[in-house]
Amino acid sequence: MKINKLLLFFILPFLLYSCTTTKDVRYMQPNENLVIDGEGLVPYNIPIYRVTKNDMLNLNIVTTPKGDAAQFYSMLNAPSGIGGTATGAGSGSVQGGSGSQSGNSNFYFSGLKVDSKGDVNIMGIGFVKAEGRTIEDITQEIQTRVNENFVEGKSEVRLNTDGITYYILGDVETVEISGEKKAHKNTLTITEAIASNGGLNRTVDRTNIVIHRKLPEGIKIAKIDLTREDVMNSPYYWVQNGDEIFLNTRSKNLNGLGKDPIQTLTTGVSVITTAISIYLILTRL
Repeated sequence: MKINKLLLFFILPFLLYSCTTTKDVRYMQPNENLVIDGEGLVPYNIPIYRVTKNDMLNLNIVTTPKGDAAQFYSMLNAPSGIGGTATGAGSGSVQGGSGSQSGNSNFYFSGLKVDSKGDVNIMGIGFVKAEGRTIEDITQEIQTRVNENFVEGKSEVRLNTDGITYYILGDVETVEISGEKKAHKNTLTITEAIASNGGLNRTVDRTNIVIHRKLPEGIKIAKIDLTREDVMNSPYYWVQNGDEIFLNTRSKNLNGLGKDPIQTLTTGVSVITTAISIYLILTRL
């Protein structure tokens, strides 16, 4: 009877510490620091993406059906699959990128790479500064250069990245959602990214999500707390191209504890029972 009471005495504090609560796993819990406007809306705080070295860009120049842009940009006037496509009828599209790529490899070989000097080299146009600039700024400069060699208003420059590429890295418990990810959309929140990859399991510390963000000047490291709704005010709530998202494991889960009540109870009883058994054996010697 004394042993049972002693066992209960040890187990209760152990369970209270080890168990995962709803506060640990619930997303976007109400927080008084959440900034909202006069209409009760959370303002968008989407950072503007600026191109960095080694980025890959997709250039598409659309011309009129009888335009001569395909002849002008001779490097891009190649059969589909070699380095772009040029169509002689319809939209007269000239692509210097991955018009219909089927994965990163095609985009890598046929896209425009930002070189070590931060420039992109376009046949017929020359070098264009890209590093540190927005996609809109670069597009406008390329459009101006095209207009110098082609009838203004008869062509349209379309420049894009290959969607938003980001990376998720966690422990062995989150191996199913780890890896390189891609979203073909203009904006992506971290909650959308997590949802599209199946969500987080109970072992992930939602209060300590680490993000490495590539900037032209270097890599910025930030931490966000997904259990607080004021995370929506953070610029790191919005995933940018090249972001690395690190999912950290809660310290109390490293030994297999806290995943669910049954497992915690089983582990706790096993550890304490073993300790008491060893103690009783030693006292009889």
